[in-house]
Amino acid sequence: MKNSCNQKTSAQNYETFRNGLPDWFKQEIPTSECLENARKIDSAKINTVCVEAKCPNFSLCFKQRKLTFMILGSTCTRSCKFCAVSKSKNRLAKPDKFEPQRIARSVLDLQITYAVITSVSRDDLDDGGAEQFLRTIEAIRGFNPAVLIEILIPDFQGKTASLKTVSEARPEVIGHNIETVSRLYPVLRPEADYRRSLEVLRGLKKLNSSIVTKSSLMLGLSETEEELLCALKDLRASGCDILTLGQYLSPSVNHEPVREFISPKKFLAYRQIALSIGFKSVLSAPLVRSSFEAEQAYMQACS
Repeated sequence: MKNSCNQKTSAQNYETFRNGLPDWFKQEIPTSECLENARKIDSAKINTVCVEAKCPNFSLCFKQRKLTFMILGSTCTRSCKFCAVSKSKNRLAKPDKFEPQRIARSVLDLQITYAVITSVSRDDLDDGGAEQFLRTIEAIRGFNPAVLIEILIPDFQGKTASLKTVSEARPEVIGHNIETVSRLYPVLRPEADYRRSLEVLRGLKKLNSSIVTKSSLMLGLSETEEELLCALKDLRASGCDILTLGQYLSPSVNHEPVREFISPKKFLAYRQIALSIGFKSVLSAPLVRSSFEAEQAYMQACS
């Protein structure tokens, strides 16, 4: 296997940036249904990662009511170089005690049957926000016990008590993204730790082996195929059941630039590799994100 970031690729990438994104990134114009659902969420004072992280699948997901709720505010205490979410290390607001109920009502109003909840990282909180995840899960199930729930958690600084809190809430899926390969952590995720993230996934399985675990990586940040394969093996060894692989897209000129555009054919090849390693479900394509087609991935993992 060869390094994916070479001079030829760099030249090709320059032409791609100059001429616009590859054709496979084209999206439909937001429909009236999409905009109406977005208006409902906004009027309920609820954050979504779809909006805050400038997800390219915004139109499709809001139209299909497959949005991802984001709790604990819209400001993150970490400074990941790839993320569009607002960042601050200053004193942040306490968790909104009414937020879980607002989300639960929106799940009911939008007739969502598979709810996905994530959060910003809140290193300023003793539990990292684990209790707010618990309250949100309980609120949703209080309105409709039949709703399936997936949560995407930060690393909680590796605190076992916080992992136990979310584990005991028994969502169907608990995800924690490693985001990229080990070598790139110091540059892209300075406050995170590759091994700690793997331990989070391993710890969740130890706490409750029946919970489906999930993780995600962005590609096109200069990772080599060897590094990616190593990360996939590390994830599987940590008990990760579901994997998603997608193309990194830089939110702005102030964020980490795209180093390479991975072709749809290469994404399909990576999917086959991941399945051969033992993942129960794999979504791998340029526009795949950690919560993209989450219900479909969960059903595949359980089949």
